[in-house]
Amino acid sequence: MLPAALRLSATTQITATLRAGRRHASPYFVLHVVKTNDSNAKFAFAVNKKVGNSVVRHRITRQLREVVQHNLSLVPVGSHIVIRALPSIRQASFAQLGQAFSETIGKVN
Repeated sequence: MLPAALRLSATTQITATLRAGRRHASPYFVLHVVKTNDSNAKFAFAVNKKVGNSVVRHRITRQLREVVQHNLSLVPVGSHIVIRALPSIRQASFAQLGQAFSETIGKVN
């Protein structure tokens, strides 16, 4: 579980990040990134019904949270990031998700 200091919880912030954020795509998800003056990077996850049923969506969200925790050192400080899962994420292993995240977050300037 991500600590509260690393979570985007306000709907307005999540919506603003989805609308105004720069998009960086991988085969499994899209990162929406907005640079802010916050001291921490903050994350939110968007996994819709096209990905799968409730059990699948929650499993994917847990996997994405774990991937983020393992790669926090790669994330630019002060970013708001919404990770929007694509339907192809169902076939990805945890290792593939980790590699895709590290490659995609590397594109963020």
